[in-house]
Amino acid sequence: MQIRDELAQRRRRRARRNARRIRRVIRLIRFVAISLAVADLVRRAVRGPTSRRYVYDPSIAARLYADLCVWIDKTIGWPSLPPPIGLAVLLGERVKLRLENLQDTRQFQTLPQPEPQAQGIAYLQQRTADGTFNALDDPTMGAVNTRFGRNVPNEFTWPDPEPLIMTPNPRVVSRELFTRDTFVPATSINMLVAAWIQFMTRDWLSHGTGDITHALQVQLPPGDDFPQNPMLIPRTIADPTRPPDDRSDPPTHINVQTAWWDGSQLYPIDLKLQGSVRTGSGGKLTLVADGAGDMTLPPSLLQELAQVPGWWLGLGILLTLFSREHNAICDRLAAEYPSWSDEQLFQKARLINAALMAKIHTVEWSPAIIAHPTSQMALHGNWWGPGGEKLHPLISRISNNEIIRGIPGTPTNQHSASYSMTEEFVAVYRMHPLIRDDYSFRRASDDAAVAQHTFEELTDVKGNQFMSATALQDLIYSFGTLYPGALQLHNYPRFLQHFTRPDGKIADLGSIDVLRMRELGVPRYSLFRELLHLRPLRSFDELTNNPQWAREIRDVYEGRLDRVDLMVGMFAEPKPTGFGFSDTAFRIFILMASRRLKSDRFFGQDFTPEMYTPIGMDWVQKTSMTDVLQRHYPGLRDALQGVTNAFQPWRGARA
Repeated sequence: MQIRDELAQRRRRRARRNARRIRRVIRLIRFVAISLAVADLVRRAVRGPTSRRYVYDPSIAARLYADLCVWIDKTIGWPSLPPPIGLAVLLGERVKLRLENLQDTRQFQTLPQPEPQAQGIAYLQQRTADGTFNALDDPTMGAVNTRFGRNVPNEFTWPDPEPLIMTPNPRVVSRELFTRDTFVPATSINMLVAAWIQFMTRDWLSHGTGDITHALQVQLPPGDDFPQNPMLIPRTIADPTRPPDDRSDPPTHINVQTAWWDGSQLYPIDLKLQGSVRTGSGGKLTLVADGAGDMTLPPSLLQELAQVPGWWLGLGILLTLFSREHNAICDRLAAEYPSWSDEQLFQKARLINAALMAKIHTVEWSPAIIAHPTSQMALHGNWWGPGGEKLHPLISRISNNEIIRGIPGTPTNQHSASYSMTEEFVAVYRMHPLIRDDYSFRRASDDAAVAQHTFEELTDVKGNQFMSATALQDLIYSFGTLYPGALQLHNYPRFLQHFTRPDGKIADLGSIDVLRMRELGVPRYSLFRELLHLRPLRSFDELTNNPQWAREIRDVYEGRLDRVDLMVGMFAEPKPTGFGFSDTAFRIFILMASRRLKSDRFFGQDFTPEMYTPIGMDWVQKTSMTDVLQRHYPGLRDALQGVTNAFQPWRGARA
């Protein structure tokens, strides 16, 4: 009995001690929280007003957390951590990137520009053709013919001067490090991945047609059989909004597309052109029956598109697919709202279709190409929040926090710079090795061979002719069961290194990729990593785990690690488990994937049933890429059976 009483007393004493410790910890946490809050108030009072229009000012606690996450990532690496902890680290790194890696080039000197004039109040409820009035208080932001921004400090974005811009020779880099001797497939994804990313970039960005009269001249190395010496690469058009004699800031360039995720590859950026792709009835886009009995793009539009460099079968497939999806949305809206006009149906269907494409990219394409458990959790969290799709309807009613409920429907925020596409974003999305050289086409119904073609035979007019003569269902099935190329060295498409443009000019796209980054002031690989808060590299052997590649890169760059081009480094570095592209490129992805949603009014505060209609919200939230494919091509159901993500290999996939 006495022993039992003593044990009970010990337990009570231990409980009292633990309670005192807990109270001390709570007091300490309270003290730290109050101290940080006071420090924040003092810091903001001392800082005073700022002339910057967009200011991101996280608390001291958030800044300390972000710095801790950067240190953890440099020391351990987020891919090595358990997914929930890795996700917490990535969220902290996003704070750091939002704070330091959104650079606004609109602050540079600018010639007087006309202010956009709103036609009525329709822009409040719909996307404009040219991207104006997305931000109601800053109507030109993200619009056609506005500047590319930057993801590195502006002082590091001066282009390489002569002769450094040609060092090492871009053609040597292309031939020695990019040339594909044997096709290396990416076996975790299918060819729809390659077509999709080009389909998306046609929506987001373009530098326009280059200036051939002031071309960059690349001298060919001895023994090179390229038919033009020097190789002439058009310069990127100078920014016409800058004073011509302004040298106070680095050069800037104009995005001739809208920067918004608005489907402008489907819906042209000019009202007259937009009208040319519409039927004028029921809000629909023009489609016609082709030789195989499919509803597809009209021949006049295909002929026009074939003159645009980069046009090929993959773009034709997706442009047709989402034109059909637009028309299906129109049918559903018309059934629910029979009094709506052609214009009302068109604009609402466009809004819904663009949001659907954004969602497919966020929760399907991206998790397919970067399939690490942590990154998949992060990407689904961007749209649904950590509770996932099932809990999202409940959580979205009780929280307006992007981390808790996902970004769509939360307040719009530009953070530390006005919204734009960035030159660094353009650079990391140069993913040409995804393109195969050879394609086998088979029937969806029985997997029987239909045709064999090279990539060249699928471009411009030739690609259109093949698309018109072949069932779209079979083309899509073939893409779903073919692997794309892996994003690595020695895997660049042969045809793109000797590419004949629709205007007859011959180009090496590998050389262009390298030189364009230098011309646009994108830092080279080692500096790029440091500016994105990654661990600095000390040797070529740290750059890659492939000893042969390390030797080849060292030889091409003559031992200068600091000269290694960004693309070379990204293609050479080891990738996290499940990743189709580099961890370095992923840093831009962490920042900009969230930004494309968070900055856009129609994904932020206006992502509501009132704006989209209840039918439209359901269409966006409950439709997957698989649903889109099966809606328009029901013969694909068997091939897609058991496939959880349409961008991953379908049954019967092959190299």
